[in-house]
Amino acid sequence: MGRLSRRGFALAALSTLTSASGATAAPRRRAGTEMRGVWVATVSNRDWPSRPGLPADRQRTELLAHLDRAVGARLNTVVFQVRPTADALWPSPHEPWSQYLTGTQGRDPGWDPLGTAVEEAHARGLELHAWFNPYRVANHTDVTKLVASHPARKHPEWVVPYGGKLYYNPGLPEVRAFVQDAMLDAVRRYPVDAVHFDDYFYPYPVAGQTFDDDAAYDRHGGAFPNRAAWRRDNIDRLVRETAARVRSTRPAARFGVSPFGVWRNSDTDPLGSDTRAGVQTYDDLHADTRTWVREGWIDYLVPQLYWNVGFAAADYAELLRWWAEVAKGSRTKLYLGEALYKAGDPAQPAAWQDPAELSRHLTLARTHPQARGHVFFAAKEVAADRIGAMARVVADHYQRPAKPPR
Repeated sequence: MGRLSRRGFALAALSTLTSASGATAAPRRRAGTEMRGVWVATVSNRDWPSRPGLPADRQRTELLAHLDRAVGARLNTVVFQVRPTADALWPSPHEPWSQYLTGTQGRDPGWDPLGTAVEEAHARGLELHAWFNPYRVANHTDVTKLVASHPARKHPEWVVPYGGKLYYNPGLPEVRAFVQDAMLDAVRRYPVDAVHFDDYFYPYPVAGQTFDDDAAYDRHGGAFPNRAAWRRDNIDRLVRETAARVRSTRPAARFGVSPFGVWRNSDTDPLGSDTRAGVQTYDDLHADTRTWVREGWIDYLVPQLYWNVGFAAADYAELLRWWAEVAKGSRTKLYLGEALYKAGDPAQPAAWQDPAELSRHLTLARTHPQARGHVFFAAKEVAADRIGAMARVVADHYQRPAKPPR
């Protein structure tokens, strides 16, 4: 089936679930379970805290307000970023306190944000998924700006500057072991409901720059046909090993990943989606997300489907269909990442000026039984809801509470 006919089918299916007045119909719900999540990003103080250096009581008040808003929107899961740049939002023995708390990396904020988030989320009936970025070290390239105790200063051989940022080198086994130790410390200390990775593995490509992992490839890549295969194996190992360690450390906790929404375009690989995306996770980030789902290595996947229905290069409807087919028969649960941040942004296409665009996504997703819910980016937009897109989702789809699927 060609691109146009696929899209036409998807839009036709969507129209059957829309009333003559244009209001989104409410399809039958699935037995009271559905992922309804929101990301709370702390990197660069995107969502929380509103700025670095706030007093502890103000930080706590702001955090609790995000949790309360999640409850008010009948969400059931908060995905809280606790390791944004090789740092920590808990008293970690491995890495320094995050600068996004106090303004100074390594300075004790005087309270425990992750411990508080877990306790207060659970008190409100919310799941708390601890969100970690495995390899990003800093949003600059000057190692000397890191606190003196930082592991990247003690082990400069672990670090690669690229695209104006610093990264740990995923090709070093000692790095892979260290980042797991750092992340699993939080899982050991706190009853988190899940460990969550975002879309950053190898960094997104930057034109004219090369990620310099020559020495690591020379040392460790001999068994692979090329560097790309070796890099993918490095990320596969991180995913498999982290999954095993999460299960061993806290058996009730799950492990999920939220990658960029396109695995490969169909003109690159016949198994890929009917898209023309400029980034493909398999080729550019060396993350074989399709295999992780098909093999059941992870408990859930939340592809970031941050495009509108009908978008030519990456149609939401086509990617929903493609990921649902990938998830079919797998133990990995499929949730969809939703671009709430685009709703009402004047820089976005016309579709995003319509308050009903996101509601349409949820309506369409209910035609695919593999799609078990949605996660919204991000908490700041849940609070502002500038054109009422989140309110529309709640009115059309979240009239009653739902537990997250397990």
